[in-house]
Amino acid sequence: MNSLVLSSLLPVVLLIAAGYFTGRQKWVGAAAVKDLSNLIFLLLAPALLFRTMSLVRVEELQFKPVAAYFAASVLIFCASLAWRGFNRTGAVLALANTFSNTVMIGLPLVGLAFGDAGMVVLLTLVSLHSLVLMTGATVVLELATAREQAHAQHAGGAAHGQRRAMLRAVARALRNAIIHPVPLPILAGLLYGQTGWGLPELIDKPLALLGQAFSPLALVMVGITLAWTRVGEHLRGALVQAAVKNLIHPLMVAAIAWLFGVRGLPLAVMVLTAALPIGANVFLFSQRYRSAEALTTASVVVSTLLGLATVSLTLVAVRALI
Repeated sequence: MNSLVLSSLLPVVLLIAAGYFTGRQKWVGAAAVKDLSNLIFLLLAPALLFRTMSLVRVEELQFKPVAAYFAASVLIFCASLAWRGFNRTGAVLALANTFSNTVMIGLPLVGLAFGDAGMVVLLTLVSLHSLVLMTGATVVLELATAREQAHAQHAGGAAHGQRRAMLRAVARALRNAIIHPVPLPILAGLLYGQTGWGLPELIDKPLALLGQAFSPLALVMVGITLAWTRVGEHLRGALVQAAVKNLIHPLMVAAIAWLFGVRGLPLAVMVLTAALPIGANVFLFSQRYRSAEALTTASVVVSTLLGLATVSLTLVAVRALI
């Protein structure tokens, strides 16, 4: 492993380890974890995302790598759904196979490994990541729920009401995916950047300081979460999920991106992002739809732990692409 890869990944590992130690020592309670998570997602992340994108011009953005990434993700999602079956459990686990931890791990790792140029590529993806994958998963989950309820009730009027409820849920998911502490500051920063005004130092300096606090605190929080989670009897299933997410997903993204003609830094960032462990938002879906909650929790933990090895190997490999 060359020194650049080591210098990019070692701080990530050490900060996660520090968080794990903190969690095991119970220095941070359950209530504080929730409050710190809110601080990260509602203040620190928006500050970092808005400031970064305010420096970007639209003509600098590259959408072909993002299209390749989503094409690979949709293929894996559909294959997972065919394997697990068209039901709530299948949809939740299919989302776990394709939804990367792009914010808490991806942003600090890509920033360390590839600098501002890599961040612009990643943020183009992040701005659409939740919108595309979470909204798509919501549509599938609502359809699966309506199908299960229709089988149980066999009532035409009830089915009509379920269709209306499904449409409302999809519209709500679309709205929440846009008015969200991740996509919203990205879009707002990008729009502001097109004015060419720049940020006044009085505003830029606080945003910069808040953005600098994001990466270390987010990674420590990953470690704390790992310390509080038990894998137990779901280890075997979690290993399967982690293998698909950590290994098959980046390989599929690499193959399709190559076919799309993506090369260099954009290809490296997309493949590395696909190799990231399962994102925490999958928790929300498993809990909301009351399906595969224990397996999803175990899968996130195992995927993150295995990610220390698989992301390291991926980072070594993608460095050769630049």
